[in-house]
Amino acid sequence: MDQEKIGAFITERRKQAGLTQAALGEQLGITDRAVSKWERGKSMPDPSLMLPLCGLLHITVNELLTGERISMEDYQKKAEEKLLELQKQEALNNRRLLWLEVVIGLLSTAAALVMIFAASFAVTLFWWRVGLIAAGVVIYAAGIVVAVRLEHDAGYYECPHCHARYVPTMRAVVFSPHIGRSRKMKCPRCGQRGYHRKILTR
Repeated sequence: MDQEKIGAFITERRKQAGLTQAALGEQLGITDRAVSKWERGKSMPDPSLMLPLCGLLHITVNELLTGERISMEDYQKKAEEKLLELQKQEALNNRRLLWLEVVIGLLSTAAALVMIFAASFAVTLFWWRVGLIAAGVVIYAAGIVVAVRLEHDAGYYECPHCHARYVPTMRAVVFSPHIGRSRKMKCPRCGQRGYHRKILTR
């Protein structure tokens, strides 16, 4: 997604609509500095603002995300290209979350093991041992909680029976038996239980 191209397009359409940055920001409930950042390609409009923004600029969301006017002949092609691009970006973001899950899980486990090892062999005072073991357990538990939350938030799970892709509740993820990133859960669509595998995009 070319943010500079999108920013230049927003500038062009804003001027054609006879709006200043301040006037556009006021109608959207944001500051002119936020509009300026969009137009300089430093940030993108929040998804919640895209429809109102497009209404004020008399463009479609697809034209906004493409950074250019689209003829009716090219509309379907551009829409499909944009959908593929968004799916790739979603998959990349979810892959990063799952990688972060692994890193946090390994680091918290390693830190806990080091503290327990130190309590067992390197420290002689009883209360120091208790403190180190307790700290190790807390770090490990916190790391696991964060890792499971990241796994829950990244992507979707796919039912092996009806192939529905969905985001389960956090409770279902925490309490389900799992093999790797496949978890034994009940499908919200067909109601059957099975090992639902992690999918990066819908």
